[in-house]
Amino acid sequence: MIVYQKNKAEFLDDAFKRDIEAVILAEFSARTGGRVGRAEIRSWKESLLSVAKTLNDEQIPADCGVAIEYNIPQTGKRIDFMLSGKGADNADTLIIIELKQWSSVKRTEKDAVVVVRFANGEAEVSHPSYQAWSYASLLNSFNEAVYDGQIQLQPCAYLHNYASDRVLDHPFYREHIERAPLFLKGEVERKKLQDFIKRYVKYGDKAAVIYRIDGSRIRPSKSLVDSLNGMLAGNQEFVLIDDQKVVFENALAIAGKASEKSKQVLIVEGGPGTGKSVVAVNLLVSLTARRLVAKYVTKNAAPRDVFHSKLTGTMKKTAIANLFTGSGSFTSAKKNEFDALVVDEAHRLNEKSGLYANLGDNQIKELINTAKFSIFFIDEDQRVTFKDIGRKVEILRWAKQSGAAVTQLELASQFRCNGSDGYLAWLDNALQVRSTANEKLDVSEFDFRIVDSPQTLRGLIVEKNKDNNKARLVAGYCWDWASKKNSRLSDVVIPEYGFAMQWNLSKDGGLWIMAKDSVDQIGCIHTCQGLEVDYIGVIVGPDLVVRNGKVVTSPEKRSKHDKSLSGYKKLFKSKPAEARDKADTIIKNTYRTLMTRGMKGCYVYFSDKETAAYFSGRLVDTGHRKVAVSKRVTSSVQDVQPDSSVLPFKRLQFREVRPYVNAVPLFDLKIAAGHFSGEQPVLENDIDWVQLPDTFKIGPGIFVAQVVGESMNRRIPNGAWCIFRKDVAGGRGGRVVVVQHREIFDTDTGLSVSVKVYQSEKTPADEGEWRHSRIVLKPDSTDPNYLPIVLEPKEAENLKVIAELVAVLG
Repeated sequence: MIVYQKNKAEFLDDAFKRDIEAVILAEFSARTGGRVGRAEIRSWKESLLSVAKTLNDEQIPADCGVAIEYNIPQTGKRIDFMLSGKGADNADTLIIIELKQWSSVKRTEKDAVVVVRFANGEAEVSHPSYQAWSYASLLNSFNEAVYDGQIQLQPCAYLHNYASDRVLDHPFYREHIERAPLFLKGEVERKKLQDFIKRYVKYGDKAAVIYRIDGSRIRPSKSLVDSLNGMLAGNQEFVLIDDQKVVFENALAIAGKASEKSKQVLIVEGGPGTGKSVVAVNLLVSLTARRLVAKYVTKNAAPRDVFHSKLTGTMKKTAIANLFTGSGSFTSAKKNEFDALVVDEAHRLNEKSGLYANLGDNQIKELINTAKFSIFFIDEDQRVTFKDIGRKVEILRWAKQSGAAVTQLELASQFRCNGSDGYLAWLDNALQVRSTANEKLDVSEFDFRIVDSPQTLRGLIVEKNKDNNKARLVAGYCWDWASKKNSRLSDVVIPEYGFAMQWNLSKDGGLWIMAKDSVDQIGCIHTCQGLEVDYIGVIVGPDLVVRNGKVVTSPEKRSKHDKSLSGYKKLFKSKPAEARDKADTIIKNTYRTLMTRGMKGCYVYFSDKETAAYFSGRLVDTGHRKVAVSKRVTSSVQDVQPDSSVLPFKRLQFREVRPYVNAVPLFDLKIAAGHFSGEQPVLENDIDWVQLPDTFKIGPGIFVAQVVGESMNRRIPNGAWCIFRKDVAGGRGGRVVVVQHREIFDTDTGLSVSVKVYQSEKTPADEGEWRHSRIVLKPDSTDPNYLPIVLEPKEAENLKVIAELVAVLG
C-alpha cells in the first residue's frame, strides 16, 4: 500500500503551496483509517520540505513518479520516499530515500547499528544507509515486478538535520554507505543528492514503475533461492540426522496442504540439543526454495543473528537477513499474509510486543493468524522469564480458535551433552525440576566438573577455547550491569577470589557466542539460549542454593537490571504462593538451560559451598567412558512415504567413479553384510556407485542402502534410502546398526540382516572388566507388534554388527 502517489510536479505544488504534512495526513487517514502521532506529522513537514527543495531542479523530470510511505508487503516496513523514472539507457529505475530528522548518534561496535536518543531514552537502531539498502534488498528478493522486470533500485539516506561528525559517516559503516549513499545537512550535501538522482533518472515514467511494484505478486526470487541453497550445501552444522529428517519431511508434507482455507499448525517438542533449530533453518531454506514466502521467527535476537551468520559465513548483514525477524513483527499483519512462519524457541513468545510491551494482543495468536502454515519449535522447560507464554496448551488454544488443523511431533534424539540423555535426566533430578531415576551422574559419559573457584573455571574455558573458539562462560543474572554506564567497571565480581569480568551485553549483541573475543566476557541466558558451544562454564549465583538437601531459589538475589522476573513483586502482593512457584520455575529453568549449552562438557562453579557439595555428592566416575547416543520416543508422526521414483542421490557411470572420493557404493543390505564381513566381497566394477549431496563427507566404509519395513519407522520411513558406515567405533549402546545373525530373520524382509537399535546389558567381571549379560536389538516403531530381539551371551557370540546409521536421505 502507498499512502501518497503523484508525479514530481504535483508533489512540489503540495509541498510549496499547501501544508504537505496535512496532505499526507489526509491521505493516510483515508487509506488506513488510522491515527498518527505529532512527531510523525512533524517529520513529514520537515523532511518532505527538504526533499522538495532537492527535487526542485529542472533537470529532474517533472513527470517522475513520487510515492510516500510505501508499506512493503509482508514486512511491516515502510519506505519513506520513492522516485521513479528511466535512466539514460532507458532502464526502469526506482530511487529509495530513507529520511531521518536525527542531528546526532552514537557509534557502536555492532555491524550497521547506531544509538539514537529519542523522547523515551536511547535505543539501538539500524544505520539509515543499511535501512535503505535492506528495503531495496527486500524488493529485489521478493517483488516479482522488480526481479523479473529488471527494475534498477538505487537506495540512499538523507539526514537533512545532521552535520557530518565522523560518527554516522565513520569508516566503520563504510560498507553500508557504499551500498546506499548517505547525504547530510547543508547545500553541498543537497547538491550531492541532486546529482545522485540525476545520475540515475534522466526521463520521467509517469509513475509506471511505482504502479508495477505496488501491484506485483510477492514471492521469493530464484536468485534468493539459489543463494540459500548454496549456503546450506556443504554446511555440516545443518545436516539432518535421525528424527530431525522425519520431522523435516513431515513439515514439508504439511506445507503442501496449507492454504487460506486449510490453515495448518505444527508443534514440534524437543529438549536441549535435539536439533530444533537445525530443522527450523532447513525448513526456512526448503520452503523458500518452493517459492513460498516464509520467515524464521524468534523472540530473542541471538538465534536469528547466529543462524544468519552461520548460513552466510559472515557476521555482516546480508540480503537474507530479511528472512529472519522478531516475534513482535506481526501485530498489524494481515490474515494469511505469509505462506509459512518457522517459529524457533517458541517457549519464549510473549503476550505483548514492542519496546514497552504495549503493542498487539498475543504473539501466538498473531503468528497463527498471519500464516497459512505456522511451525512452533518448543521446550516448555526453557521458559525463563515471567513474560514467556510459550506453552503447548496456548498454541493449541489459538490454533483451535483460528480453525487450523494441528499436527504434533517430537524430537527426542539428543546430540548435545555428548548425546547423554542420562545427563539431562540427572540434571532435572538434581535441580528438583522433576523426579527421575538418575540420582547419580557418571562423569565418564559426559565431561561434567564442579570447580572450587571462578578463576579455575575461567582457566578451563579459556584453555578449551583455544581449539576452535567454542567455549564460553555464562552466569545467572545475579550481578548488576555496571559496565553499561562505565566501560571501565566490571560486572560479575567475586572479590574473595579476585575474580572480575564484564557481561557480554554490549559489544557483540546477538553474535556474542560466535565473536572472537567473547571468551573474555560472561554471557547470560538471553545471549545463549537456543545456541550451543563445545564447552560451557557456568557460574551459579546466590539465586539458587541448596539447604538440607532442598534446592531453594531466591528471586531477590537477582540483579535489579534483570527483566526476567519483571512482574514478580506485583504478583507476590496478591498471590505470594503463585509468584514464588513461578519464580522458582524460571530460576531453575535458567540454570537448566545454561548447563545444557555444551556439546562436549559443562564445568560449574557454585557460589555457595553447601550447593557445591550437594551436586558433587551426585557424581560418580566408573572410568568406562561410552559414546552415549540418545534413545527416542516420537509421537504423532505422519505416514510420509519416500517417493522411490525420485532418488536422493545421483547414480554414476563406472567411468565417472572415483571410489570413496566422489562416490560410494549402493548396496542391498544382505550384499553389504557379505561384502564388509569379507564372506562375499564384491568387485568395484560390479557395484552400483552413487554421488551423495555435498553436505555429506564420504570415505572408505560409507555406503547407501534402502531400508524396507515398518520396524524402525519412527527413525527410518519404510523404503527410505540411508547412509551407513561400517566399523562401528566406540560404544554401540543406543545406536541404529545393521546386524547379521544366522538365527535372526527380519520380520519385514525375512533376511538374516536387520536394522535395529543396539542395546547391551553388562555385568562386572574380574579385574574391573565388564561383559555382556545379554544384547537387545530394539525396533523403534509406531506399530507395537514389532518386538525386541533378545540375545543371551551364547547367542550373542554369533552376532555381527556390520554398520551404523549415519543419516536418512529420504
